[in-house]
Amino acid sequence: MDCMFSSIPAHPFMNLKGNLQKRICVTTLAHPNTRICYRKLPKNRRYPRRTKLPPDFGVNLFLQKPTTTGTDTPADAEQINSIYDHDDSAEEEEEVNVNTDLVWESDEIEAISSLFQGRIPQKPGKLGRERPLPLPLPHKLRPLGFPTPKKHIKLASPGVASSRASMSKQLYKNPSFLIGLAREIKDLPADGDVSAVLNKWAPFLRKGSLSMTIRELGHMCLPQRALQTFCWAQKLPQLYPDDRILISTVEVLARTRELKLPANLEKFTSSANRSLIEAMMKGFIKGGSLNLAWKLLSVAKQSKRMLDPSIYAKLILELGKNPDNHMLVVDLLDDLGERDDLNLTQQDCTAIMKVCIRHGKFKTVESLFNWFKQSGREPSVVMYTTLLHSRYSEKKYREALAVVWEMEASECLLDLPAYRVAIKLFIGLKDVSRAVRCFSKLKEAGFSPTYDMYRDMINMYMGSGRVRKCMEVCKEAKMAGFSLDKETLLKLSQLEKDIF
Repeated sequence: MDCMFSSIPAHPFMNLKGNLQKRICVTTLAHPNTRICYRKLPKNRRYPRRTKLPPDFGVNLFLQKPTTTGTDTPADAEQINSIYDHDDSAEEEEEVNVNTDLVWESDEIEAISSLFQGRIPQKPGKLGRERPLPLPLPHKLRPLGFPTPKKHIKLASPGVASSRASMSKQLYKNPSFLIGLAREIKDLPADGDVSAVLNKWAPFLRKGSLSMTIRELGHMCLPQRALQTFCWAQKLPQLYPDDRILISTVEVLARTRELKLPANLEKFTSSANRSLIEAMMKGFIKGGSLNLAWKLLSVAKQSKRMLDPSIYAKLILELGKNPDNHMLVVDLLDDLGERDDLNLTQQDCTAIMKVCIRHGKFKTVESLFNWFKQSGREPSVVMYTTLLHSRYSEKKYREALAVVWEMEASECLLDLPAYRVAIKLFIGLKDVSRAVRCFSKLKEAGFSPTYDMYRDMINMYMGSGRVRKCMEVCKEAKMAGFSLDKETLLKLSQLEKDIF
């Protein structure tokens, strides 16, 4: 068989990495009745090898200048270089145009410079924007630690004893329940006994429970019912002996003058409990039996029994209402002055100061005020007013003015009695401007002037010869519902005659 060999290119030329290579396939051609045989290309020829690393996506490969090889013609290289030179010149022209056309405004320059300084300045407007508060977080609202247990826990096996115990804990110190017992006892018939009310509640009572009930019966003016309640409690070992119900009963009986002093009072005071003697003293003082209170106090003093200073303060306050008891008040004040354990409340101290002013004991007022301040407590407006009234009564106007300045420095708000004494003080100093200013402040504070304030202002204007101001104050007093007394009207009419 005759065969002829020839080589025909099977693929066109391809440019790989800038080099022109030829892929030639050798085929065998035969006659029409012969079989054509193809020769396979190797794998490295059929599938060309790729680059090992991917291209850098940050570089534009399209604009990258190709490397010149020996196969490129000089004309092609010049053409490519001219294209790149033209692009570079165009970019430079655009940059120049941008630089010449770009103009920064003052706001933009300030905003950019503030980035390097700190806070960006805001334009004028609503600077204080109200922002909504953040929602509360559940874990922050929940209290720390373990949850508090319930006060009244129901027992697993309920019974009569457990229910009574829980009810007893709720009732034996409940004020509304104890006062309700006193009301039920009050509603009993005259021949009825308190046991009809107390027997059903006996299992739920404890020591000291009936003291409030007995005091409430004393406020209802039922001393016999209070005594019957005490006698009923004496029969129950779970309620007696107890000093609290005994003291409450003694105080109620002493206040209603149903208590009789023992024949041998000295023996009683030497052996009795101090709280019992003080309860008798309180009852006698509240009931107005000052002679019995003084007698009991004298016997206790002879027996060297020291009572609470508040007892002395209450007795001084009641005895000081009568000027005939001046010597008794002085003796009690001397006894208080000798006490080393002087412990008075602000109310008791102020009450003693008022009694001392009434009896002319101004030095005692000053010493009490200084002692109270040295004890580390802050005086109230009532105590300041009492001291101011004491110095005004002693005609120490300059020292009284220092009290006013001290009240203003301590930011103590003046009440109506304080304004009354201050106006009297300024009138005594003949300081009309301060008196008028104080009178106007009184009305600005919401107080209504009293008749003595209007009268003092009228007398002050009359003393300075200001008739028109007198008429204005008189008209204001009449509008407030006050009618001037005859003496003031006579002075006004006489002043008008003298002027006109």
